[in-house]
Amino acid sequence: MFPIQSDVSCMWTNDTKRILLEHFDAIHNSPSYLYYSALPFCPSSSWLCKCYIAELSQGVRVVEGLQEEWGMCSRTVLFDSDPWTLSYSNNTIAVGSANDDILILDAITGSQTAVLHGHTAGVRSVAFSPDGTLLVSGSEDRTAKLWDMQTGGVVKTFSHEDLVYSVSISADNTTIASGSQEGTIVSGSQETIALGSQEGTIYLWNIQTGACHKAIQQEDWIRHVIFSPKNPQTLASVSGGTIQQWNIDGQKVGPTYDGYQIAFSPDGTQLMLCTRDSITIQNTNSGAVVARFNEHAGPCCFSPDGRLIAVAYGRRTKIWNITGSDPCFIGSLVHHSVAIASLVFSSHSTLISISEDGSVKFWQLDTSSTDLVVTDQKSIPLTPAPTKPVALKAKNGPIIPSDLPDGVKKTWGILTGLCKGSLQIPAEDSHHNKLIFVWYTDSEINIWDAEKGELLQTINMPGDAVYDLRVSGDGSKVLCQYEKSIQAWDIWMRETVGEVELRWSKILVIDGSTVWVGIQTKGPPNYSYYNQPQGWDFGIPGLSPVQVSNELPNELHLNDTKLWEISTSRIKDIVTGKVVFQLPERFERPVHVQWGGQYLVISFPSKEVLILDFGHMFL
Repeated sequence: MFPIQSDVSCMWTNDTKRILLEHFDAIHNSPSYLYYSALPFCPSSSWLCKCYIAELSQGVRVVEGLQEEWGMCSRTVLFDSDPWTLSYSNNTIAVGSANDDILILDAITGSQTAVLHGHTAGVRSVAFSPDGTLLVSGSEDRTAKLWDMQTGGVVKTFSHEDLVYSVSISADNTTIASGSQEGTIVSGSQETIALGSQEGTIYLWNIQTGACHKAIQQEDWIRHVIFSPKNPQTLASVSGGTIQQWNIDGQKVGPTYDGYQIAFSPDGTQLMLCTRDSITIQNTNSGAVVARFNEHAGPCCFSPDGRLIAVAYGRRTKIWNITGSDPCFIGSLVHHSVAIASLVFSSHSTLISISEDGSVKFWQLDTSSTDLVVTDQKSIPLTPAPTKPVALKAKNGPIIPSDLPDGVKKTWGILTGLCKGSLQIPAEDSHHNKLIFVWYTDSEINIWDAEKGELLQTINMPGDAVYDLRVSGDGSKVLCQYEKSIQAWDIWMRETVGEVELRWSKILVIDGSTVWVGIQTKGPPNYSYYNQPQGWDFGIPGLSPVQVSNELPNELHLNDTKLWEISTSRIKDIVTGKVVFQLPERFERPVHVQWGGQYLVISFPSKEVLILDFGHMFL
């Protein structure tokens, strides 16, 4: 056996580590997943992709959406419920979620090791004790709970009259701080403390006795409360856009600052203060400013060595090195589809972030480089020039494939817009097994051959008011959504075959010729929800659309033998029950999936798309 050269060995080791991390759960559950869903998504320049090119040609082919290099996001863990908060200690991550569970993850693999049950509403805050043996949580069920991490059991419960937004444990493991939207103590016991209600209060609890020995009144609800990691006598709080520091006796220490987010450095010597448009790092003892710069700011944290800070704003996380006289910008990380809720460093070069897009992401930072700019690897710009490949970044909706048999002269694949006419494809042109796209821009419909990158035809269209336009799952109809109705057009007959009057609705799911729409209901000011689904079958010949079950489906029929599972983003064989494809977890949850007999096109909330060619695999 010949020895592997050192450079090849290094590439092999790196690629193997990355592919195992990115697909850990799926490979653990089904080792064959490595071949039919993991390897095809290796970056095009990776050693694994080049080494196994022959094997890759026998499986799924990624037409568009394949990244060239390994990204900084090494692992994505998806949840059924939105994660709201996280804390890290000793290679363990605790994640508080909207469905009242606390999920315990391994910080290296991201695999779930335990679930803590006990709360009855969403968990807003979690915090480990310094030694990692205890965990405290605050919930919308109006309680804070102390957990034993060895047994997973509840040690004590602290009941409140209102929501508990933030919790923290002191450095000496003797005191818990909980921030809530309430006020005066009413009664107490060793196991449960009942509280009254006012604007906002920070409560300090003795861990041994369960007694509340101090209540610090505030004029607004407590957004954040945190103990100094080194000084158990000091804590900081955020309330009503104001940041203050306190001692354990409830006395205010030092000046008051403006801000909405705070973080202590690991050694407790520095405090990061974030307003919505500025970041200030200052010495906790002297108050001297270490660094200050104008940036939009949200959740923030220090690296374990105190050299780096990470600050999230919206979907983006920015990282700076603050060891010099001026902060050195390292770069940006963009991969979440919804605003980041919380983030924490688990090592000097590993950052973990969570978002209400339902994911926890692990980032591997190359801090030796000052050019760390990572964006969503699925992004493909919309460029409708006929000399370039087809545009695949959707601005207003999904892109739909059509797999044309010989002799077919019309095809539809609608991004958005209204189609009332026939789209003629010249008979002499062969389009067998070609991936064809049609999208609507302004008053034109453009037809592209995605493989050649050629514009086949442009059709002028009237500028009717259309909110959405989809192709039915069986490829026979175009579903057109207006302000007050949804119409179905037969692709081949060029005529309306059904209409349902639905005011203020939104297409949610399409399975074959059955469409589920959400009916708009009013929520808080400036918000609306589409949470009243209705199902309509447009596929019965000669009949008006028939209303069917209003329960959204869990599966979509790709053909007679294949199903797309919506919750797991995978394809199963109906006959054998075998999983034949799994979408890698680093991708977002899809908002639309369209099957064209050979090509699968998946669109995401961020409007990017992924195109997969299953070729002979399904044919």
